[in-house]
Amino acid sequence: MKHLLNLLAAVALLVWGTHMVRTGVLRVFGANLRNLLAHSMRNRFTAALSGLGVTALVQSSTATSLMTSAFVGQGLIPLPAALAVMRGADVGTAAMAVLFSFDLSWLSPLFIFVGVVLFITRQDTTPGRIGRVLIGLGVMLLALRLVVEATEPLLESATVRTLLASVSSDIFLELMLGAVLAVLAYSSLAIVLLIAAMASSGAIPLEVALGLTLGANLGSGMVAVLTTAKAAIEVRQVTVGNMLFKIMGVAIVAPFMGLWVTYAQPHIPGAGQNVVLFHLAFNIFNSLCFIGLTQTVARWVSNLLPKPADHSAGSLLRPRHLDPSALSTPSLAISCAAREALHQADVVESMLIGLQKVVESDDAKLSHEVRKLEDTVDDLYSAIKYYMTKISRAELDEREGQRWTEIISFTINMEQIGDIIERVLQEIEDKKIKKGRHFSEAGKQEISQLHEHLLSNLRLAMSVFLNGNPREAQKLLEEKARFRDLELAYSATHLNRLADNTVPSIETSSLHIDLISDLKRINSLLCSVAYPILESTGALAPSRLREPVVK
Repeated sequence: MKHLLNLLAAVALLVWGTHMVRTGVLRVFGANLRNLLAHSMRNRFTAALSGLGVTALVQSSTATSLMTSAFVGQGLIPLPAALAVMRGADVGTAAMAVLFSFDLSWLSPLFIFVGVVLFITRQDTTPGRIGRVLIGLGVMLLALRLVVEATEPLLESATVRTLLASVSSDIFLELMLGAVLAVLAYSSLAIVLLIAAMASSGAIPLEVALGLTLGANLGSGMVAVLTTAKAAIEVRQVTVGNMLFKIMGVAIVAPFMGLWVTYAQPHIPGAGQNVVLFHLAFNIFNSLCFIGLTQTVARWVSNLLPKPADHSAGSLLRPRHLDPSALSTPSLAISCAAREALHQADVVESMLIGLQKVVESDDAKLSHEVRKLEDTVDDLYSAIKYYMTKISRAELDEREGQRWTEIISFTINMEQIGDIIERVLQEIEDKKIKKGRHFSEAGKQEISQLHEHLLSNLRLAMSVFLNGNPREAQKLLEEKARFRDLELAYSATHLNRLADNTVPSIETSSLHIDLISDLKRINSLLCSVAYPILESTGALAPSRLREPVVK
């Protein structure tokens, strides 16, 4: 029992080390890796090379698959290009398995020591995140040595030998077991290294190890499929297409595994080296054999998972960019949430435009339709908020953490603006449309001018939120002061019209004053987008209060 527990602990360390390396690399290079993938789609071969390079760094073809599928879901790259990326990604993770198969255990203490020093002393900086990667590498190398040491005593057990003999009698069972292990570990790399270590120690025969390795390849594809099961159709098409490639490759290679044992094994020293080189050879064969079929498989997947034909207004107002598969890459999830926040702002813009049309036309039906959009704004706010809570704050750097806060603040403001517009429309219906009253021509013109400024400021606020330009943020605050001056001036002219006994102004006085006050409040919510950006650049004074005069 003790020896079995030691083996399970070693396997857990191996899986955890792989996870630390993957998350550490994504924290340091996540944005650059995404840019590399997005800008390498000139043809299927450059796409495959970028997938190979990214996966070699991340040490996870699953992570590359999730990043790539997110790009497809956002319409940034076509499906065939994404499938080409995955052909290279599989080769990348296999190449890393070959590298780790060498006896590098002597590096483990050095990596762990340097990594811990960097991580503890500079945790929230780039060197600290590199330290996390070094810790992961050291743990992986240590775990591989512990796996070999833990399997040796287990081989003396008659029960274990009987169990291994039963597994070796069924290729289908080997494939299934390898796939299940990869799914449970969330890493085919860790499982292939485990299989190689066990084969090297003699715990399992080479024939069984090769079957388990093929199963681990199937498992890596299944992990991505399961992770994106609830994602958009475009995202699922990538992972399902990659799974089809793996199934076809295993179906071709599995019947001929004996040829490797007959012709390749005599020239390769060690069972562990045989396993990782077989893993690499399989993925190279699979990629070269099927790189020309990306267009064909893309058509198959498109027919298998067709895009929904519903393009009604209601469907278009649902969350579009909150990709669940991106949550495993927090920096990518932040980008998805920011895009959805802009979608929410687009709906608010539609409400603002509708508000002005109602003021001009007294159309009660239009007012009701615009008020219904507030439900969409609320739904988008709830979806974004829930999505953001699932992003691991610990895996965000300082800038991404600030962006997380900015997105939450922006969506809260948009939700509040939606509430204000809904209430204003209800008051217009009750106090103006139903009673057949009208604003004076001067009053109507003032509201129209305020509305134009407000709409312009909304678009400027969206731009500031998107790019964080300090100059535009400064301009937005200047517009806030200009809007306040207009509100004061128009309130004064309205009072002058009341003094002149202008009948329309008298009838709609309360509504008019409340309306321009509400428009000012909306403008203040929009302009608040500028404060975090200007504060980060040191452009804001600590307080607008004057220093007290000392007598």
